[in-house]
Amino acid sequence: MTQTADHPRIRLKPKANARGLRHGFPWVYANDIVTDRRTRKIPAGALAVLEDDKRAPIALVAVNPDSKIMCRVLDRDLDGQLDAAWFETRLRRALEMRERLFDAPYYRLIHAEADGFPGVIIDRFGDACVIQPNAAWAEAHLETLTEALVTVTGVTTVLKNASGRTRGLEGLDDVNLTLRGTAPDVPLPVPMNGATYMADLTGGQKTGLFFDQRPNHAFAARLVQPGAQVLDVFSHVGGFGLAMLAGGAGQALSVDGSAAALDLATKGAEASGFADTFQTHQGDAFDVLTQLGEEGAQFDVVICDPPAFAPSRQALDAGLRAYERVARLAAALVKPGGYLGLCSCSHAADLGRFRDASSRGIGRAGRQAQLIHTGFAGPDHPQLPQLAESGYLKAVFYRL
Repeated sequence: MTQTADHPRIRLKPKANARGLRHGFPWVYANDIVTDRRTRKIPAGALAVLEDDKRAPIALVAVNPDSKIMCRVLDRDLDGQLDAAWFETRLRRALEMRERLFDAPYYRLIHAEADGFPGVIIDRFGDACVIQPNAAWAEAHLETLTEALVTVTGVTTVLKNASGRTRGLEGLDDVNLTLRGTAPDVPLPVPMNGATYMADLTGGQKTGLFFDQRPNHAFAARLVQPGAQVLDVFSHVGGFGLAMLAGGAGQALSVDGSAAALDLATKGAEASGFADTFQTHQGDAFDVLTQLGEEGAQFDVVICDPPAFAPSRQALDAGLRAYERVARLAAALVKPGGYLGLCSCSHAADLGRFRDASSRGIGRAGRQAQLIHTGFAGPDHPQLPQLAESGYLKAVFYRL
């Protein structure tokens, strides 16, 4: 890599928030930058020195002229070099915290900006890691990142997952690759909260499993009494349902629109020893909730963990209405004195708005509620305090 003197300069407009960037905000939007023919010709993923409007340097950034987030802060050291040592240092820092927090190597190892890797997700599944390089700079340095990952963790398999809308916004491809080792041809068992989950690293959603709900799964498991009847809607591979069975529930029904996800959930139930107490129902969640309500079904604990109904500010109003509808339909299925857990992974819907929508839905169902717990993603999904988007996951638990 070249030194700072050889990097192009990118300058902020006078009204841009240079102070916020100096205090830790990691993104620079295209409309905050003085753009000319020279800046527009900087290759996607290249490095540059970001300057304020008076040409005082701020940080070393990665540039993508084709993205709304034109610059991502990589280093406050203007002479930083993205060599093996740079990657290894940050990976070791992230690994040290996960090894302190978790007894087994199943966790999110890198959570993007909060771990110093803007736009990069790395999930670990024992001896395998799945990388989502969702920013152009990471794609450009993928080989160095992969080599450093193997050196630091000792994993033998590294996969690239190229799914997701973010890569499209960055102008990147959607081609999955095996970067090291051999891709597993069967789902991998992942132990969490006393249950076993099956992670499909090559054909599943995102990296194959969602680690972020782990502490909320554990809280839901504390709500069940021996023999409790529980309902897990938008269950994916059985997240809440399997955890509640491990906590002593007598019967769990998992609802999801994906037959493949429910098949993995069933395999997880079998691996956990819950084959006789675990059932699945494939179908549209709203339709199934409505049908169960018409049948008069009642459960001790109901959990709804839908996909992001409000993935952007433009979708916020519609998303909040959808969260309210979920709460209304689900509340009707909770026995008196039972519990309802509602989740959102929409960063555009902050906790206050999501909680209000959920509470309105419960009220519209004619139920009275106590809000007893608010949960977030686990500590392997750290938040960058200056970036609200890094705190995307919210879970609210009610006693009805």
